[in-house]
Order: sequence, then C-alpha cells, then structure tokens
Amino acid sequence: MTNNFLKVIVVFIIGFQFNVHGQNQYKIPQEVKRILFVGNSITYSGQYVSYIDAYLSLRYPERNFEIINVGLPSETVSGLSEPGHADGKFPRPDLHERLDRILASVKPDLVFACYGMNDGIYLPFDESRFQKYREGILWLTNKVVESGASIVHMTPPIYDDRKGEAYANVLDIYADWLISNRYTDQWEVIDLHWPMRKYLEDKRITNDNYVLANDGVHPNDTGHWIMAKQLLLYLGEEQVSKVNGMEEVVSQFTNGNEILKLVEERQRIMKDAWISSIGHKRPGMNVGLSLKEAKGKSEMLEKEIRNLLE
Repeated sequence: MTNNFLKVIVVFIIGFQFNVHGQNQYKIPQEVKRILFVGNSITYSGQYVSYIDAYLSLRYPERNFEIINVGLPSETVSGLSEPGHADGKFPRPDLHERLDRILASVKPDLVFACYGMNDGIYLPFDESRFQKYREGILWLTNKVVESGASIVHMTPPIYDDRKGEAYANVLDIYADWLISNRYTDQWEVIDLHWPMRKYLEDKRITNDNYVLANDGVHPNDTGHWIMAKQLLLYLGEEQVSKVNGMEEVVSQFTNGNEILKLVEERQRIMKDAWISSIGHKRPGMNVGLSLKEAKGKSEMLEKEIRNLLE
C-alpha cells in the first residue's frame, strides 16, 4: 500500500467515528456582535446565511447580531484553478487575494468559513491538491485569529456522487480532515457534509431520483436548510432537531414569516455592497449599491424587523 492510500483509509475511519459521535456544541460569546460568513457560491447564494440571521433575530433579538455575507462564487482557499475554468474566461478567485481587506473592512468578532467544494478543482484525489487545501485552511485560521476574531469552520456540502464518484470521494476526505482538527488542534468545526450525505441517501431509498442539488454542487432550499440546521444544532439550538424546514421554524414566532422575508431582502442588499466595497477579481458579479446606500436601506429594514418583533 502507498502512503497516500493509507492516509485515505485513515481519514475515512476517522470520519466514520466522528459521524457516529455527532456534533459538538459552541456557544456564541456574549461580546460577539458582528458575525462574518466567508465561502464560495454556496455561501454567496446565501439561503442558509439568511436562515441563521432570521433565527437569531427571532430567538435572540436582544443580542443585535450583525450577520455579514461575503461569499464569492468560484472562490477557493487552496489557490488552485482547473485549466479552462469558466470556459477560459478567468481563473478561480483566491481568498488569499482579498482576506486582508475583508478582515480590515468588516472587523468581525466571529467568522464562519465554508470552503472545500471548489478546492479540489473537480478532479480525482491528489495529495498535492489536498495539501494546498490544508495549507489554505490553516492560513485562513491563523489570519482570522491574528485579527482578534474567532473562527468556526464548516465542512463542505456534498458533491452528488451521481455527477462523479471520484470528486464526491475527494470531498469526503476533505470533510473528514477538517473534522479531525476538532481533536488534534481544538478547532471549532461544524459538520455539514455527512448529515447532508445521509439525508440524500435516506431520501433515495424511497425516491431514487431525489436530489439536493440539480447540478450536483449547489444545494436547493432543502439543502440550505440542512446546512443551517447543523449550524444551529452546533450552537446548542436543540429545538430545531426535529424541524423539517425554515418555514416551520418561523411559524413558531409571531410575524416570523414576515421577518424572514425582510432578513432575506437585507442580506441580498448588503452582500453585494460589502463584496463590491471590499473588492475582488471575479468578473460578472453584481455591483450592488454603495456600502453607504446599502447600510441606509439596511437600517430601514432593521426598523421594520424591530417593529415586528415588539
């Protein structure tokens, strides 16, 4: 057996053991006000971020959390890009290019990071690509900690193995390695990957055509709810354990659905403003409003939310 093969076997064993034991729990410190989400197109799409924002607004209105999403489509933390990406129009954006500006502009107290989906550049497992991912995650962790913020990593969502078993296997390995850092380096790591995989496998027992992502990559609303649910469970919100969707969550609060819609609107406005203000190298992004204009609209939406919470 080669050393690389042995590493793969070990990481799968570790992942199985950790999956059996389930999630840890993390309490957001009282001093945390500004929470940043970084990631790729799944985070930019933002349903799960809006679900978290709405839940915290409804459940803990007195905390006044500010949830900022600067996810950037196509981005990696590994710095890798496959030949001919986007039909040769541009290489994948690299978080290394903008992270310093993100941290300086946002000044977060807490960062949630979700990378991995793009970091193996959709090719079969390769040790050198895996090393680039590990190095990128370690660099990100150190940068955030040096800035004075705390960081919570999230394992990458699943890649549907029907779109390619080899790359689905890559993300299994990346997810397991990230989880292993809970124990080797006491990192805070939320497992999105294995709960999503189990949900998909369970659904396909009765519906062989069931999908969480039509393209195998980008989760639908159900997939985003599973992501949000795992994050909330990690935060100790056990009451969501048997909930089937965000609609069911907000229905338990007065004006919950109206508040969710306002939060989603606020997130749509603010993410483009923040991303454009910070700057990036990815073509084709929405420019959005200036950050000043966006903050003005956000304040108006916040007033509406507060009125509905009273």
